[in-house]
Amino acid sequence: MSRRYDTKTTIFSPEGRLYQVEYAMEAIRHAGSAVGILATDGVILATEKRVVSPLLDQSIISKSEISNSEKLYKIDSHLVSAVAGITSDANTLINISRMTCQRHTYTYGQKMPIEQLVRRVCDIKQGYTQYGGLRPFGVSFLFAGYDEDFGFQLYLADPSGNYSGWKAVAIGTNHNSATSMLRSEFKINKEQTGDNLEGTKELNLKEATKLVVKVLAKTMDSTSLNSEKLEFAFVKKVNGKIVTEILSPKKVDELLKEHKDVIEED
Repeated sequence: MSRRYDTKTTIFSPEGRLYQVEYAMEAIRHAGSAVGILATDGVILATEKRVVSPLLDQSIISKSEISNSEKLYKIDSHLVSAVAGITSDANTLINISRMTCQRHTYTYGQKMPIEQLVRRVCDIKQGYTQYGGLRPFGVSFLFAGYDEDFGFQLYLADPSGNYSGWKAVAIGTNHNSATSMLRSEFKINKEQTGDNLEGTKELNLKEATKLVVKVLAKTMDSTSLNSEKLEFAFVKKVNGKIVTEILSPKKVDELLKEHKDVIEED
């Protein structure tokens, strides 16, 4: 039945499904892993690096992409993004995001609110699901940033144009296992306070970093973790100022060495 509808991006199947959007989602499930955690004092993003070939010359990558980053992008001084899916699709939307942020700053004299940018990107994504001759963008984004009204924020944007805010989220390969681990680590039981409800923990950035490394160590199809396989980015406050940092390979190795005990856990 799907053969009659899966080549049409603008026609619903009798079950009410848009197969092209579902195929885009499936492409992301086979992409490199990306994990994000919202902490009380910042946000951390981590992605799996998949180098196509050791012969690839990474030195020609734009100087604006710090540390030869493959899946992490700095959008503005208060906002970074992790991608999972087709990188060429991501590049188009990343450029649009950067231009949108700069236009907002030029027009209003202040940084663009995170959700406003996410909504703008998702509006573009959704538009590509409703016009003939187009296909959905085969990429999902994790946006991590800060604004004065709502503090630190973490958003997930899907190919369908849907977006949502998260305390912890995983996309890409083995995302189900990663999400299950995050859920179990965040869950607390309030029985000690006389309440049988379950809630979520509040982690600081150091605890969140440890949890990210643990999740990636357990879910990645790799026997060892190093800077050739992982990338990390942080949004945090330093001396009262918001800083976005994509770690260099040297700092990634230092971070992983610091959490060696977590990586080697059975």
